[in-house]
Amino acid sequence: MKFTRPFLILAMAGLMLPTFSLQAADKKKAGDGWQNWFKDGLGDAKVVSGTASYKAENGVLTGTTVEGSGNTFLMKGPYKDFELEFEVKVDNELNSGVQVRSHIAKAGDPAPSGTKDSKAQPPGRMYGPQCEIAINGTAGDFYDEARRGVWWTDVTNTQSMRTEASKAAFQKGAWNQYRIVVTGDHYQSWVNGVPTADFRQSDDPEGYIGFQVHSIKKGTGPYSVQWRRVRIREMK
Repeated sequence: MKFTRPFLILAMAGLMLPTFSLQAADKKKAGDGWQNWFKDGLGDAKVVSGTASYKAENGVLTGTTVEGSGNTFLMKGPYKDFELEFEVKVDNELNSGVQVRSHIAKAGDPAPSGTKDSKAQPPGRMYGPQCEIAINGTAGDFYDEARRGVWWTDVTNTQSMRTEASKAAFQKGAWNQYRIVVTGDHYQSWVNGVPTADFRQSDDPEGYIGFQVHSIKKGTGPYSVQWRRVRIREMK
């Protein structure tokens, strides 16, 4: 069959349109602001405060306890306003958390504002707001790690967020999806789609994100906590 030149041009254009559409979709997806973490190792993350071990393989970050170590954190940042998402699974014997807008104590620093006593933190200790990972009903709440030692829902009178649904949202022995949004003085969290915290506090306008491996009692462990599909999007 003989084709005229205009027909050939139209036919070729028709074949090329899906390719251009796919390229445009890929470009839009790549430009949505999300950064995927730990797909190719630990990257620029730094271990602070303790000696627990961390490794990243096939997009899964695993933190493992070390007897005699204090709470340990894999730190990235600093960040101001952001949306953070991840899935997490933790051994039943261990609790964990993710620090947001947290700080690292330096030699000679005074005790953090609001701390329970006047003793300064040892150099290198991470402190500040932590979104809890645990099977005991506190998952998704925020703890003021190594500072006040209290729950932010108590400090801000937002205990109404700790509903029966929020306390039951975390599933033992399974992967659990977290979403954390911090903008200005507003902190929010969801666990498996269930709202678990919503409060305001202005003490920490900027700080580090830290993936915690909790300390353990002598003669126990090792225990592990794992994160996967970790991604962050900074908000301007």
